[in-house]
Amino acid sequence: MKFLLFLLQFDWNKLRPENLFGQQVLERTPAGLSLIYMAGVALLLVLLLLSFIRNLRPKFSYEEGLPKEVRRKLSLTTTNRSLRIWQFLFVFLALFVYGFHVYWGAVAEKGDEHFQELSSRDLRTRRSSSTALRGWMLDRSGKLTNALAYYKKGKDGEIERAYSLDREMALLYGTELGTPGLERTLYKQKIDPMPESWEVLTRIKKPEDTQDDVRITIDRDLQAFVAKQLEGKKGAIVVLNPQTGDVLAMYSNPSYALGDIKSAEDMHKLERDKMNKPLLSRATREYYVPGSTFKTFTMISAFRAGRQNSVFASFDGGYIPFKGSRPIIDATQHFIPPNTVTGSCDGGCGEKDIKFAYQVSSNQYFAQLANSLERQRLAETAKMVGISAVETPEEAGTQGYFADIWNASNKRIATALAPARSTMVTGKKITLFDLGLEGMGQGYAGQMTPFQMALIASIPANLKGFLMKPKIEADIQPQPFNQVLTPDHAAQIREIMATVTEEPGGTAEKVFRRMDGTGIRVGGKTGTAEKMAPVFDKDGKQKMIKKKRKVKGEWVEYDAPVMEKRTDSWFISIAPLENPQLSIAVVVEAGGFGATTAAPIAVNVIMKARELGLLGDQYKPKSATPTQNKPNNRGGR
Repeated sequence: MKFLLFLLQFDWNKLRPENLFGQQVLERTPAGLSLIYMAGVALLLVLLLLSFIRNLRPKFSYEEGLPKEVRRKLSLTTTNRSLRIWQFLFVFLALFVYGFHVYWGAVAEKGDEHFQELSSRDLRTRRSSSTALRGWMLDRSGKLTNALAYYKKGKDGEIERAYSLDREMALLYGTELGTPGLERTLYKQKIDPMPESWEVLTRIKKPEDTQDDVRITIDRDLQAFVAKQLEGKKGAIVVLNPQTGDVLAMYSNPSYALGDIKSAEDMHKLERDKMNKPLLSRATREYYVPGSTFKTFTMISAFRAGRQNSVFASFDGGYIPFKGSRPIIDATQHFIPPNTVTGSCDGGCGEKDIKFAYQVSSNQYFAQLANSLERQRLAETAKMVGISAVETPEEAGTQGYFADIWNASNKRIATALAPARSTMVTGKKITLFDLGLEGMGQGYAGQMTPFQMALIASIPANLKGFLMKPKIEADIQPQPFNQVLTPDHAAQIREIMATVTEEPGGTAEKVFRRMDGTGIRVGGKTGTAEKMAPVFDKDGKQKMIKKKRKVKGEWVEYDAPVMEKRTDSWFISIAPLENPQLSIAVVVEAGGFGATTAAPIAVNVIMKARELGLLGDQYKPKSATPTQNKPNNRGGR
C-alpha cells in the first residue's frame, strides 16, 4: 500500500527529458529516435542480404551424395527455392524504395530540373517556407503608407497577408501555387533549409533570423498608373532608371488578382485561358516583332563600328539587296514590283544621313546600314546588349531565359524575374535581304521582349554609355552589364532620338506637343510591327482549320490554328534628355501605328513621373497657373 501511495504522489514530470537534460535534449529526441530507427532498418536489410547470399547454395547433410536431378525434386529444396525468390524480391523492392527516397531527398533537389520546377507547388515546401512571418514589402519611398505587401487583421481575428496592388503587381508578387515571384524569393532567402536529423542531433539550434522589411525599386503610384494605361488593351509597359537600373514600373495586361487564386483549380483555370494568357508576363516573357524601335539597336551598332556618318539613298523602286531580291521599301511607299521602272518615294527619295533617316524612320536606310555593318558587327553589339545572336532560325527558339541580366542579391530572385532571352539570327545562311530586314526591326529580329527594348533605350540614356543591370531591390548597389557606348556617342544618339519627338517630320512630333511648356526634352522612337497571331472565338476558344500535308507519300489531314495579321504599336522613350531618369518601352497588341497608341501612353507615363518627382525636383510641376497650359518651346527643337 505504501508503495502504491508513493507512486501516486511522485512527480513524474521530473523524469521528462527536458527536466532531466534540458530543453535541447527534448528537441533532439525525435531526431535521435529517427536515426536509431533508420539504423535498425539498415541493419535488417544487411542481415537479409547476407542471409540471401548464404542461402544461394544451401547444403543439407541428407542431400550429400544424391544426384543433382534428385536434389531438385526434393520438396524441401523446392520450398527453399521459392522462398529465395520472395527473399530476393523483398530485398530488391526495399533497395528500390530506399534508393528512390535517397534520390529525391539528396540528388534531385540540386540536379533534377523537373523536380525543381514541381517543388514550388509542393504543399510541404510552401508551408515550410511560410512558417515565419515575412516582413513588409515597401515601395521605393520606404514609407509604411506605401507598403505593397503587409499584414492586417482578418475577419476572424487572424493575421493575413495583404497586398495594396493586388492586380497591378500580381505578376511581380508571384503566387504560392505557381511561379515564384518576389514574395517567395525576397524572403525565402532568410529562411534556413529544413535541417536533417543528423544536423538536429549534432548541432546546437541557433536563433531564427528575423524577417526584415524589404524596400523595392517600384514606385507604387507609377505602377498603378501604368496599369491604368493598359485597361482594355493587351500589351506591356516597362519603366527603368537608365543611370541605376532601378525598375520603376513594369506591368503586363491582361493580368489577374492574387485574391482570385484560392485553390489549385483557380490556378489551372488561369493557365487554360489561352486567349488572354493572364499568367504570362508580356513585359519579360512574350516575344514581339519590334518594328522600327529596333533601328535604335542598328544605330548603336553603327556608332560602335565608327559608321555613324554613313549616307545612303532611298529609291523609287526600294532598296534591292541583291539581284532578284524583293525590294525593301519605306513605310510611306506602296509596294512596287521589282520590274516596275516608275514609282514614288512620296518626297523621301535621295540621300539621307543617320539623323534624318532615324527621324523619318527610313527602312531603306537602316536595311543598307545593317548590310554595311555585316553580320559580325551586329552579332557583337547583340552580345553587348544581352541579345543572343544565333546562327540559324531553329536555334532562336532554344535560348531559354536570361537570369544573368539581373542585378540581384541572390540567384532565386534573378531566376524568378528572368526574361525570355531575346534573339536575332546572324548566321551565314541568311541572305542580305534577311539581314536588311533585321536592321529595320523585322524578319529574324522578331523575338524581342519589351524588357529588352527598354534596356536598349537605356544605353544612350546612360550618361556614360553603360547598359546597367536592372534591379528591383532598392538597397543594392548599381552594377553595369557592359559599357556599350562612349559618353560622347551616347550624347549624340540622345540628340538624334530627340528629332523624333521635336523636329517637324519626326514620327512622334505631333504627339509630344502636349509636353510644350514643361521644359522637358524627350527622345524616342516609334515602331509599327505586323505579326501573325492566332484567332479566338467569342468564348475564348482558339479557331482551327482542317489542312492536309503529305507524309510518306500519303496525304494526312490535321488541325491547324487560324492565323491573322496583327499590327502592334510600339514606342521607346528616354527623358529628360540632358540627364535621363526614365527609359520606357510600350507595346500595345493590335494598337496600329506607334504614334497612334503607344506614343501617347509614353507621354502620359512621363507626365506622371514628372508629377511624382521621378524626373528631379526641377521638373516637378508647381501650383497650376494659366500660363502653364500655353504652348511653349521645349528647347532644342
